[in-house]
Amino acid sequence: MTDSRVGLTVTHRRYVPYSHAHYAGNLVDGAYALGLFGDVATEVCIRTDGDEGLFASYSDVQFTAPMKAGDVLEVTATVTRVGTRSRTVDFVARVVCRGRPDQGESAAEVLAEPIVTVTATGTVVVPAAS
Repeated sequence: MTDSRVGLTVTHRRYVPYSHAHYAGNLVDGAYALGLFGDVATEVCIRTDGDEGLFASYSDVQFTAPMKAGDVLEVTATVTRVGTRSRTVDFVARVVCRGRPDQGESAAEVLAEPIVTVTATGTVVVPAAS
């Protein structure tokens, strides 16, 4: 019997402010996406178990494309396994909008195709069911 929580998907979107640019070219460090993964994992735990849960570990993280200040990121978490107290979750961060400072100080565009910037697999834990 398959657990109905497997396949649950939660998506958040977040604007990346220019104050988070740490590198030349307005690049943002990859840890920014990991923080967003923690936020979306919290909602996953609330939806699956009625508790905020705790992020226990990452088994894989891949940085596949740059994130930049002015981006709008879409972060998705999908439950792939449910244990007694642990949940395995796959994460994807995509750039869906990007700032265009070459066209003006506040110019930006919606991307025709989102850019996958970070993927990860993580484990969250929740309290034992009572």
